[in-house]
Amino acid sequence: MAQHGTGPRVVVVGGGIAGVSAAYALARHPSAPAVTLIEAEGQLAHHTTGRSAAQLIENYGTHPLRALTKASLPYFLHPPEGLADGPLLERRGVLSVADDARSAEFDQQLAEGIAVNPTIAEVPVAEAVALFPALRPEPIARALWEPESYAIDVAAVHQSFVRGLRRAGGTVALHHRALRIERAGSGWRIRTGAGGAAAPDPSVPGDGDGPVLEADVVINAAGAWGDDVARRAELTPIGLRPLRRTAFMVASRFEGSGAWPLVADIEHRWYVKPDGVQFLCSPADETPSAPCDAKPEEVDVARAIDAINGATTIGIRSVASSWAGLRTFTPDRTMAIGPDPSEPTFLWCVGQGGTGIQSSPGAGQLVADLALDGRPGPTFDPSELGGLTLDPTAFGPARFLPPAP
Repeated sequence: MAQHGTGPRVVVVGGGIAGVSAAYALARHPSAPAVTLIEAEGQLAHHTTGRSAAQLIENYGTHPLRALTKASLPYFLHPPEGLADGPLLERRGVLSVADDARSAEFDQQLAEGIAVNPTIAEVPVAEAVALFPALRPEPIARALWEPESYAIDVAAVHQSFVRGLRRAGGTVALHHRALRIERAGSGWRIRTGAGGAAAPDPSVPGDGDGPVLEADVVINAAGAWGDDVARRAELTPIGLRPLRRTAFMVASRFEGSGAWPLVADIEHRWYVKPDGVQFLCSPADETPSAPCDAKPEEVDVARAIDAINGATTIGIRSVASSWAGLRTFTPDRTMAIGPDPSEPTFLWCVGQGGTGIQSSPGAGQLVADLALDGRPGPTFDPSELGGLTLDPTAFGPARFLPPAP
């Protein structure tokens, strides 16, 4: 067996769920790469990952993303020994409700869901109310029940990847902002500096006071800053769209509500997720934003309260806490995973949007396979995906970029 670190040098930019899952999968590759993950902030998962209210819903996201979610289930259900202190998932079904005007959207989601998991089914409105007793039956015409869905312990999942990375010999470097990424022979030179993701412009002289890293392969997993990282490598951005998502907590006055399912509008205009003796609520907003440390807006919280009070008897009058994060999408809302067409040793792993947590083991493995083998590995065989297929070109960043000269 090759000694770890004797293979290609890989630098992963970004310490959120995309970066740590990719770094973990890369570090375990048989070629024994030397993997270094760099993060601009003083802690990992400071932005979107650390603010996610993740729910694993197989019937969610674009068609290509469903294969990544399916490929992630084995890791979530049976994490490698020693990487997690407890279960990563907790069974929590999902109810999606629709009024008469949204039957077309309901039928589409039902058909797509059954194709992924045959346990997904339409249930009578009375059954939906029995599952989530605070629902008002009057506005509901139809209800979609997904029993095999799970609440995800986001912090535990993220930490499991970090543990696995370190145990495989990988390195994590905080306060390492990638200021310039330059070609150096057949590899790359990454000039770093201290400061968070919103530190001064990298063109300012004297800003690059950190270590200079050498790499054979660079992985861009910088989330909302993914296009900025590409520019620092003098590569063409792919048009990432950071969108603000708001969430807040309210007290529950219902006994036993902690065991209720997540309930959402069929068009994902709001959702309520039980969390102990509270409810986690959201307007499911998608407000365009520059890459930043996102903050909630009162108008978004108020809009959610109005919608949730109209659909349920929760009766929200006050909010215990609120926050916001950025969910970043590509133009077609399917992640960009794969080599840049003009620089094959610069790989993208961005645009996780609303499925980044639930698909993280699969996405990380796909990055490692494409970076070090050039093709998807056995994890993505249709026999392992319940008949689904994974087409790597559906994730390739080339779909957003001009062809290489």
